[in-house]
Amino acid sequence: MYDIAIVGGGIVGLATAYAILQASPDRKVVILEKEPKLALHQTGHNSGVIHSGIYYKPGSFKAAFAKQGSESMLAFCREADIEVEQCGKVIVATKDEELQQLEQLFRRGLANGLAIEKIDACRLQQIEPYANGLAAIRVPQAGIVNYKQVCHVLAERIQSKGGIIKLGCEVVKIEEKLHQAVIHTKEDPIQAGYVINCAGLHSDRVAKAAGLLTDTKIIPFRGEYYELKPQARHYVKHLIYPVPDPAFPFLGVHFTRMIGGGVEAGPNAVLGFKREAYRKRDVAVADVADTLRFPGFWKLAGKYYRQGAAEYLRSFFKSQFVKSLQELIPAIDADDLEAAPAGVRAQALQRDGRMVDDFQLIRGKRTLHVCNAPSPAATASLEIGKSIWKQAQ
Repeated sequence: MYDIAIVGGGIVGLATAYAILQASPDRKVVILEKEPKLALHQTGHNSGVIHSGIYYKPGSFKAAFAKQGSESMLAFCREADIEVEQCGKVIVATKDEELQQLEQLFRRGLANGLAIEKIDACRLQQIEPYANGLAAIRVPQAGIVNYKQVCHVLAERIQSKGGIIKLGCEVVKIEEKLHQAVIHTKEDPIQAGYVINCAGLHSDRVAKAAGLLTDTKIIPFRGEYYELKPQARHYVKHLIYPVPDPAFPFLGVHFTRMIGGGVEAGPNAVLGFKREAYRKRDVAVADVADTLRFPGFWKLAGKYYRQGAAEYLRSFFKSQFVKSLQELIPAIDADDLEAAPAGVRAQALQRDGRMVDDFQLIRGKRTLHVCNAPSPAATASLEIGKSIWKQAQ
């Protein structure tokens, strides 16, 4: 019997196990991952950004986790000799109507304790010669890393402290009893004193498998990317982001430098027809039916149908994607881009159509379910792991 069982071998699950073993080395901890490898889904398809926390509402868990988490992640990577870089970010206003929103974002960043600066078009041209903008915010704290490498080190340290990692171990049911939980898998059942659900794209289903009824469902959104060909990478020095549309819950297409030297452009955000829909042709009838039966999806679609239509145009017409990118860097053209792997965002949605914006933890008798771990979950994973363990005790 284990003291703690963690469902999900992504970065949040690994960081939680690491936090437990750091605080209580004598605990018997097991991680249950349904895939043959760790970090195959959201973590493995992450763009690798270490977020600063500028976007998040002051006082929210996201804002606190981002600032503390970015500092912890940078320190961890440097101590573990993981390649990491604080390349910085610029958030660029390209239209007059975006200047007020840029000012509000600047004030939010200051309220979140960030050392940021507002720069004019002349200064922007000095640090990003190809960027088009009227003004910008420079965020020097933003960085880049390969989160798969972080997970590899976390797994090694967990195992060195006696933690067990079971791959190919899919959870189908959790029974909460008086003194323990019984986790039924597709192989043998596993007993644990407590279960922590960090299953990401399947977190709502694991909660349901534990007998919890919630009004939250995970809706998968595929983030589609292009990558700049080597001859076009010089267009991007920092991370280059647009001013986010306050009426839309996604950040919009942007340019992301990668720790391996590449530059990603995107993402486009479209509904996934499978929980793990990394390709347009990935369809699971059961997953589609699950989404369409949920009333919150239709309320969300009715609210954002115009923006959703624009996302689908970019998805199917490269010229529309390029046009969006040219708002930030006019010199970009279609020949500069090649298709890159997509990611899937596990967006928690409530029955009334509201997107769950902050972290959401739901408690059972002998279980704790992380039913929403949005960005900056990877950035702040080490701090999130500590927080989850504190709440689980």
